[in-house]
Amino acid sequence: MKAPTVMFPPELDRSRIAIIGPGRLGTAFAYKFGRSNKRVSIYYHDANVCRAINRDHLNPIHLTADLAERAGGIDFAPRLAPRVFATNDLERIVEDNDFIILALTMNRLPELLNFLKPLMEGKPGRTCLISPIKGLIADEKTGELITPSQLINTNLFNIRQKYEIVCVGGPFFDVDIALGNPVCVTVAGKKKIAMTVRDELIKFDRKELTAYYNFDVVGVEVCGALKNIVANIKGLADSLHLGDSIPGTIFARSGVEIRAISRLLGGSFQAFHSQSGVGDMYVTLSSMASKNYRYGRFFYELYTGNPIETHLRVLERIDGTPEGPNTVRNVHRYLEKKNMYSPLFHSAYQIFNEKGDRKEIREKIIEACQCDKRVREYIGPASRVLYRLFPNLWYRRHRGLLSHTDF
Repeated sequence: MKAPTVMFPPELDRSRIAIIGPGRLGTAFAYKFGRSNKRVSIYYHDANVCRAINRDHLNPIHLTADLAERAGGIDFAPRLAPRVFATNDLERIVEDNDFIILALTMNRLPELLNFLKPLMEGKPGRTCLISPIKGLIADEKTGELITPSQLINTNLFNIRQKYEIVCVGGPFFDVDIALGNPVCVTVAGKKKIAMTVRDELIKFDRKELTAYYNFDVVGVEVCGALKNIVANIKGLADSLHLGDSIPGTIFARSGVEIRAISRLLGGSFQAFHSQSGVGDMYVTLSSMASKNYRYGRFFYELYTGNPIETHLRVLERIDGTPEGPNTVRNVHRYLEKKNMYSPLFHSAYQIFNEKGDRKEIREKIIEACQCDKRVREYIGPASRVLYRLFPNLWYRRHRGLLSHTDF
């Protein structure tokens, strides 16, 4: 009889998993892995929140209200499994768990990595960091736009032998994961460790949650970040009553810009055509379950002419942090630095960050969709070759000589 295949790496303990950050997504994963009979440790800095989670088996801050509403009342809301435990002891989290989900926002990641680095360095074994983070940020040294995995590798470069990274992409909503509805996610990373996460952690019950593998880590992350900006635009456009046709153009033209930025950051074109690209963007742009879609809807509804004031009013209406508003500011700085032509993302930055009125918002969206200087819908043979040979150079510029070239 043939011996069973041992999955790499064999020394990692698959029976337990840690989650840093009990926001909506972190809590949803706690429900899922608790049902999968894993020993789940949730880290949060507030001891009172940890005590409430351990006492009531509910998150007192995030997700519970939505689950209760769907279940018909708080008494019927699903409880976290008994094997789920919350703690504010980060050292214990790192020491006891070989798989750690980083369920936090991109802007909080650098600070967390500063705390994780010495703990991981002193740990005898290796750690697999699982990142479902959706966002892009400017590198402090170079000013270049980087993805979560690139930020992790930069900050933890000196202990590279101590960890692996697996990226988790969409399409998924936290409520569906929490309730055990059928969800298919994307895992990306080095194939052996990514398949370990897929087969031995995520794919415990195929009718509930499964995953597909994608080699393009950067492409998956870029799609996951930029589709949130598009969802902000789409939510706002739906409030403008522009008809039923223009959303298709928003979807299609945003794909052009996402593919180009992905290529510049080190990804490939193919990620956008996978479920982590078009699949994730479709649900994020079309459902009120999306924080970023709701952000766009509420932004127009509550618009005062002052984007900062409007932003704060919108956040009061949303449980959790929509990633799009912060991402579009980072992307805009990068596009300006690169002199890159990107009409949709440029208009998104103006709408959500510069003063104006509702009429100007309408005109900016229409102009971004209908006045694109690129009149072709395909990438010609010469451009395909040049994109492959010079990915950091061959793109249309916003200003200058190359702004008039049709590619």
